[in-house]
Amino acid sequence: MKMAINPLLSVIVAGHLLLASCSNEEVSPKKGELSQSSKGATEESKLTAGKVIYESNCAGCHNSHVAGAPAPGENADWAERLAQGTDVMTRKSIEGFEGKKGVMQPRGGNSSLTDAEVSNAVLYMVKISQ
Repeated sequence: MKMAINPLLSVIVAGHLLLASCSNEEVSPKKGELSQSSKGATEESKLTAGKVIYESNCAGCHNSHVAGAPAPGENADWAERLAQGTDVMTRKSIEGFEGKKGVMQPRGGNSSLTDAEVSNAVLYMVKISQ
């Protein structure tokens, strides 16, 4: 009697073989090896990640100006804030802030956001508001 090999089994075995060849070892670039294009790619990846965080966590308030939140791209709303610099805006976004134009809850009210995620969202909003 001839036995046929299940096609799904072939895919599973091939997948395991591919995963087995992957390494968990992290490889860091040597000092000074990070090129200008890599730095640009890093900034671009932060902006991309920031857009995702913005759209899923921040847009609800910022697009509707809830509690005085400035909408990205509305440059007049951002002029004073941009003058403070991104470090100050990031700190206020992480810690929360009550100002003359509105209120920012810590981490936009989502305590599960990391500092890096908040920072990336701020960078994204700044980039499109300049």
